[in-house]
Amino acid sequence: MTKVGVSVAAAIVCMPAFGFAQSAGDARMNQIQVLGSHNSYKQAIDPSLLLLLRKQWGERQVQGIEYSHLPMQRQLDLGLRALEIDVVYDPHGGLYAHPKGLDLVKNGHLPPGPAYDPEGLMNKPGFKVLHMPDVDFRANVYTFQQELAILKAWSEAHPHHLPIPITMNAKDDGIHQPGYVQPLAFDKAAFDAWDAEILEGLGRDKLITPDDVRGDYPTLEAAVLAQAWPKLSDARGKFFFVLDETGQKMATYIEGHPSLKGRMMFVDIDEGHPEAAFRIVNEPKRDWAYIQYLVRSGYYVRTRADADTMEARKNDYSRWRAALISGAQVISTDYYVPNPKLGTDYRVSLPGGQPGRWNTLLLPSDRPLPPFE
Repeated sequence: MTKVGVSVAAAIVCMPAFGFAQSAGDARMNQIQVLGSHNSYKQAIDPSLLLLLRKQWGERQVQGIEYSHLPMQRQLDLGLRALEIDVVYDPHGGLYAHPKGLDLVKNGHLPPGPAYDPEGLMNKPGFKVLHMPDVDFRANVYTFQQELAILKAWSEAHPHHLPIPITMNAKDDGIHQPGYVQPLAFDKAAFDAWDAEILEGLGRDKLITPDDVRGDYPTLEAAVLAQAWPKLSDARGKFFFVLDETGQKMATYIEGHPSLKGRMMFVDIDEGHPEAAFRIVNEPKRDWAYIQYLVRSGYYVRTRADADTMEARKNDYSRWRAALISGAQVISTDYYVPNPKLGTDYRVSLPGGQPGRWNTLLLPSDRPLPPFE
């Protein structure tokens, strides 16, 4: 399917609801739409380091990373039902324990930020949570294990919550200069360890995996095209993970696991592959027709309401409106609360004010309004 750019106004004319035969009681987990956050773990860069980065990188590049998020449990309390976490591979521990940015601030005789990792968690083996090694390293938690523990505790306190997709990046690129960390590549051992941390951290009963969707179908994609996602009632209280990578990293993750058999994460792969189930299409204004095609076909889709702080700085809701019209099941934002520093009140929330709503393209036939917890 070729991606098509068509005006949002035209989209409104041609978006009749796709009425499933089953009742709302039998609705599938892909028949809802939720709001989520982008780089959900991220704290603001220290002001002194941000000043140095502006001088080195330029204003426009720095603006794109000038955002931050509330702790994840607070985001979930506010009604977000999709998250994004980036990790780096650190099997021995200590690789990211002393970011170069701290030295840059100290050597520049600038005011330091708050103490970094006072408990020494970055020295322990395991996946670490951060955006950009050495420069954008502040996170609400330090380790992936911590993050999973927080998510599990929140879920157990809210056992009927909507299924929560978590997109994940495998960060393995650093700044290629002396003194900066060179991240480890994500090889098969890394991906196996990552799957093991997810399984150990949340437990199998808290997960929706490719095996759960594929069932008795010959491939994962065959199940998706048959609209065989788990029932919404069965998916409540659970999480599912998506590897947001392409090329060799995605190929390594799939290798030896046809249709992602035995894997904990879905992948973002083009239609026509046995592993195709979840698509990430981040330009809803340009690609709304393509997103609608994917959603109607059975794929789960994430798109974005805003990116790189641009919409928030301009108070521009056109991308948000296009995302809603597209029918993507997940819409990601950096602004579920406004940032007054940007000089606007830009903020997005789902119509109806609940944590989720029926997907306008995949409505159940009777459409009662259940509690979208």
